[in-house]
Amino acid sequence: MEHFVVSARKYRPQTFKDVVGQQAITNTLLNAIENNHLAQALLFTGPRGVGKTTCARILAKMINSDGTETGDEDFAFNIFELDAASNNSVDDIRSLTDQVRIPPQIGKYKVYIIDEVHMLSQAAFNAFLKTLEEPPKHCIFILATTEKHKIIPTILSRCQIFDFKRITVTDAKEYLKYIAEEQGINAEDDALHIIAQKADGAMRDALSIFDRVVSFSGKNLTRQAVTENLNVLDYETYFESTDLILENKIPELLLQFNNTLSKGFDGHHYIAGLASHFRDLLVSKTPETIELLEVGEETKKKYLEQSQKASQQFLLQGINLANDCDLKYKSSKNQRLLIELCLMQLASITFDGEKKNSRHYIIPPSFFKKKGITPVRVSVSNKVENQSIVAETKTASIKSTSDASNKFQVNVPPKVDLKIDNNRASGLSLKSLRVKKEHLIKQMDVVIDEENLPKEPFTEAELIKAWNEFIVILQNDGKHNLASILSIDTPKVKGTVIHLEYPNATNKVELERNQYDLMLYIRKTLSNFDISLSITVNEELEKQYAYTTLEKFEKLKEKNPNIDTLRKTFDLDI
Repeated sequence: MEHFVVSARKYRPQTFKDVVGQQAITNTLLNAIENNHLAQALLFTGPRGVGKTTCARILAKMINSDGTETGDEDFAFNIFELDAASNNSVDDIRSLTDQVRIPPQIGKYKVYIIDEVHMLSQAAFNAFLKTLEEPPKHCIFILATTEKHKIIPTILSRCQIFDFKRITVTDAKEYLKYIAEEQGINAEDDALHIIAQKADGAMRDALSIFDRVVSFSGKNLTRQAVTENLNVLDYETYFESTDLILENKIPELLLQFNNTLSKGFDGHHYIAGLASHFRDLLVSKTPETIELLEVGEETKKKYLEQSQKASQQFLLQGINLANDCDLKYKSSKNQRLLIELCLMQLASITFDGEKKNSRHYIIPPSFFKKKGITPVRVSVSNKVENQSIVAETKTASIKSTSDASNKFQVNVPPKVDLKIDNNRASGLSLKSLRVKKEHLIKQMDVVIDEENLPKEPFTEAELIKAWNEFIVILQNDGKHNLASILSIDTPKVKGTVIHLEYPNATNKVELERNQYDLMLYIRKTLSNFDISLSITVNEELEKQYAYTTLEKFEKLKEKNPNIDTLRKTFDLDI
């Protein structure tokens, strides 16, 4: 059996040109070598698997090369690699400083590569400071670490720092494609892309995953084989979920989520992936941001196609809901219900049912005039029993009489159904009552033809009589609060305007909300539909009303002085 060498070792770069995704750093190092401008202490920092140790080895080999050596010369006697994780004591550093004094036997430089340098102890760092600051001319130190913040500032200030970046998905995919061709493996573009994404910016991880998937699927590397082996959710899952969401198919969506869980996938991973899918759809909608979509060419076409179905408003709201669910997932006691609720909310964003997207339409008189129809007339009564107006064909005619009944006969065009907004709260909520009142006022203002309504003159005494009658009606109906508000001030008339003055804004707001029934009753009783209401607030009046127990007692004493005698006789408390 032939010995197998993993791809991470087999395809380790031997020159700076072979290093993937670190062109800025490799070019800087090449120029430093050519111009003899290389520092004696270098610090390579960055995530795992991005080429720090590889670049250190290539650099160590290049500075010792003079062009006369053989191709397989690696200058092993001049390159010393130390693992600071296991050699982190003061004695290890002292042994290192003793070796530094000895010049190289072959080549020009002795290169010390100290990996995971952040693992050195505080004492070891301090013992290393002097040697690092003033090393011998023949010595170069290359420190490598994944956690630069753990290195003391005095070490950092003595080094030339190179920050290695994560390898992009595109660069990793291209390198994997090269390796697949070298090994004679037929690999789908999307399959390599998934491997590159799974590696999360680390080339070594990408190569390890590549070896594992090749062992599973053989010489034919498909997207399905990769997703199955790596236990990652395929793009198709999210495309199907989004289609169900856009079509408002909640039952099918919940069944698909259940099927995803039954395959062993985590719900947290699913909802986080759905948020990322919405983000990818969002960047697909604009040509300027399409380059932010890190997927294969075939998958990119699917993203572009589905992004046309989803509006930007839907995607923004979807990202917000999915991200909120992602944040709450770990703290939730019922995590499955949390995701299912999120999915139902997502599927309801574009729901176009009666309760979701209905609108409030009131037909203005101009509509009928354009059709050659006389403006609509409405039958006015004390109580509105229906929320639609049933019309007839004849031209409207209003006949007012001097009878006490004050009834109006109205005929209106046929089949005019004035819709009331169905998107309101339940009949028991304050919001629904307020919306209903607002609708009735709008209905009265817009639809009634005021020109033919009676406008008979009236006196202030007649107004006060009708006002008090309405207060009695309210009390009989159990509306004591509104009756009390109407009793606070006696109405005064100027022309056809009723003026009221209240001590605070609360009374004013409450009366304005309930003015429809009041004004309808007053106008009918006085046969004048020009009557309007004007309410002002005078906070000085508030002082006239008794609120405390003592104030109430003083008011009673003014009306009957014997109350104070009664209090003193029986020694009563106020």
